[in-house]
Amino acid sequence: MSEDSRRRRGTLASSPRTALLWERVTAAVAQRSAHVGRPLRVVDLGGGTGGIAVPLAALGHHVTVVDPSPDALASLERRVREAGIPDAARHLEAVQGDSSTLVRLDLGSGLDLVTCHGVLELDDQPARTLADIAAALAPGGLLSLLVAQRLAVVLARALAGRFAQAQAALVSPDGRYGDTDPTPRRFTADELAALVTAAGLEVADAQGLRVFTDLVPSSYVDSEADREALLALERAVADHPDGDLLGRLGSALHLLARRA
Repeated sequence: MSEDSRRRRGTLASSPRTALLWERVTAAVAQRSAHVGRPLRVVDLGGGTGGIAVPLAALGHHVTVVDPSPDALASLERRVREAGIPDAARHLEAVQGDSSTLVRLDLGSGLDLVTCHGVLELDDQPARTLADIAAALAPGGLLSLLVAQRLAVVLARALAGRFAQAQAALVSPDGRYGDTDPTPRRFTADELAALVTAAGLEVADAQGLRVFTDLVPSSYVDSEADREALLALERAVADHPDGDLLGRLGSALHLLARRA
C-alpha cells in the first residue's frame, strides 16, 4: 500500500472505520488501569495481525494475541517490528489457538481485558466462546466485543437493489442473505446482550458503529477533509439522542461487558 493510500485511509485513531471503536476501547482501558493501578493483562482473541493489540502494547499494557492462523501471526510479527515498540517482547506475545486456549494460558489471577473483534460471526459455538472468555476474566475484568450487525446488511442489500436478499437477511435466524453471503452469522443488539448475559457477564455499554462509513462509496472519501467530515458524522450519530436507534443500522455493534 502506498503512503498516499495510508493517508487516505487514516490511522486506527483517525479512520472513520476504527476511530470510535478505538476511543471506546481506550476509555475502558484507562478506567480499568486506573482502578487496578498497573498496566493491564490483555488477550486479543482472533486479532492475529495485531491491528488493536500493537497499539495497546504501545500504551504499555501486556497483550497476548491468540489466533488460529500462522499467517496472521506472521503479519503480527511484521507489524510489531514496524511499530518499533521499545522492549516489544515484554509487552506483546503471540499464541496460535482459539478461545479454548485461554484455559491453558498462565493468566495468574485472571485477565483485565479480552478483545474479541470480528470473531463471533465466524464461530460455530459463540456461547461457548463467551463462556471461555468469562472464565478467563478477573473480577471486574472487561470484554470488548465487536460483531457484524444484522440491520446494516438489510439496508445495504436493499440499496443495492437486492430486495429478496434484504428480506432474507431480515428474517433468517443467522442474519444471512443467502448461500452467497460470506458472513456466517450476524447479530442484533438484543441477541448479543442475551449471549453475553448467559455467559455470566454484565453488559456495561453497547453502541452501533459505522452507520454510514460502509455505505458511502470510497470515491466520496478521497481527501482528508472528506474523511474528517465522515468521522464527525459518525461521532454525531453516537452522541445524538436517537443514537441508539440510528446505531442499530451500523455495520458493526460494539459491546463492553464486565465480570462481576
